[in-house]
Amino acid sequence: MTSLNVWFAGARARTWPAAIVPVAVGTAAAENDLDFVRATLALLVALSLQIGVNYANDYSDGIRGTDDQRIGPARLVASGAATASAVKWAALGAFLCAAIAGTYLALITTGWLLLVGALCIGAAWCYTGGPNPYGYKGWGELSVFIFFGFVATAGTTYLQDERITALAVGASVPVGLLTVALLITNNLRDLPGDKAAGKLTLAVRIGDRSTRVLYIAVVAMAFLCLAYLSLLRPWVLITFLVSPLAYGPIRSMVNGDEGQSLIPVLGATGKLEMFYGAFLVVGLLLK
Repeated sequence: MTSLNVWFAGARARTWPAAIVPVAVGTAAAENDLDFVRATLALLVALSLQIGVNYANDYSDGIRGTDDQRIGPARLVASGAATASAVKWAALGAFLCAAIAGTYLALITTGWLLLVGALCIGAAWCYTGGPNPYGYKGWGELSVFIFFGFVATAGTTYLQDERITALAVGASVPVGLLTVALLITNNLRDLPGDKAAGKLTLAVRIGDRSTRVLYIAVVAMAFLCLAYLSLLRPWVLITFLVSPLAYGPIRSMVNGDEGQSLIPVLGATGKLEMFYGAFLVVGLLLK
């Protein structure tokens, strides 16, 4: 029987900032007083989707054999730590959890959230699953920007205010960009193996050098977004205080670090997103 530690490793906690930050920022961008139940359920939906997509990717990549030459941490299916069937059911269980919480939120707000939720689950599964996974065609970064940027952030604000504001949309952009930076780092690390397996991620399509330039541009744009947000909430400029955290990963990109050397960059990018999100939340609350 697979241990809980193995399942926790498969849930890939390093990716959880991509779920936590947009919910926190979206809640802080709301005008109404905090509805704790809605915020908690929004976080449950986001975390369940993130964990579900991690298990789904593990399952789909494992049965296709695209993880056989993986550089990063071992996956459950590829390493034999868990059966493909068990990992698939773990993914479906996480999606079911997201669906239950999301359905309740739709019932107390608007039925349109049911459609949004279905699209989120479909996008999560089809990233590497199904007969024609879009993650194998270079569309992963765009999907991440949409669903873990705009949908998660502005959607959380909608749950609080039952409307989408310019502030929420603006705040969703840097959140989405930093989540894209996480995926760029991951795909750059896996570029040689993905290329050999015929997995045409964006990194494979545009090449090593352009992927590094894209990472730097995405991180820079996340900070440039603060200029617009400061017109609505001047205190968001305190988020510039976390900019030194971007130096290390950007230096690694410039220096040409690759393979195992990019694993710390992935952690540093996640740390940057968490601290950026925390300071942005404070700035949004200081009206």
